[in-house]
Amino acid sequence: MDISIQETVFFLLATVIVLFSILTVTTKRILRSATYLLFVLFATAGIYFQLEYSFLGAVQLTIYAGGIIILYVFSILLTNQQADERLEKLKNSKVAAGIVAAVAGAGLSLFLLLTHSFGPSRLAGGEVPVKAVGTALMGTEKYQYLLPFEVISILLLACIIGGIMIARKR
Repeated sequence: MDISIQETVFFLLATVIVLFSILTVTTKRILRSATYLLFVLFATAGIYFQLEYSFLGAVQLTIYAGGIIILYVFSILLTNQQADERLEKLKNSKVAAGIVAAVAGAGLSLFLLLTHSFGPSRLAGGEVPVKAVGTALMGTEKYQYLLPFEVISILLLACIIGGIMIARKR
């Protein structure tokens, strides 16, 4: 069995994503969790670059790994620092509910993976031009995304204002 360099890099990135995803949800320190999430987002961008979706990889790095993580870190630092010390033990019912949700999600993912044909896409054969992506993102026609883009920007603004209001109350 001959494994190529691309397959090796993919398996390495997938391992990083799985490992740091688990660390993100299992750590008790929220700042470490945000750092682990940053590594997950970087590895996801690496997979996009490996698939030759350079625009999507750049967006992943700029928007998610850059902007969203900065918002997370600021909101963590602006909120209560004593929260880590007052963490209570999870009750058995919450642990059981988490395990059930994880198994259900894994079962659904496996079902979709096994039932979908994954045939060649209509975009096979190259990267979509950046002009087409920009037109789709900033257009107001059907299947264009200006309204969701604006809704997300308002949501992020509300998160920033909420973080400032939480910090000001003290």
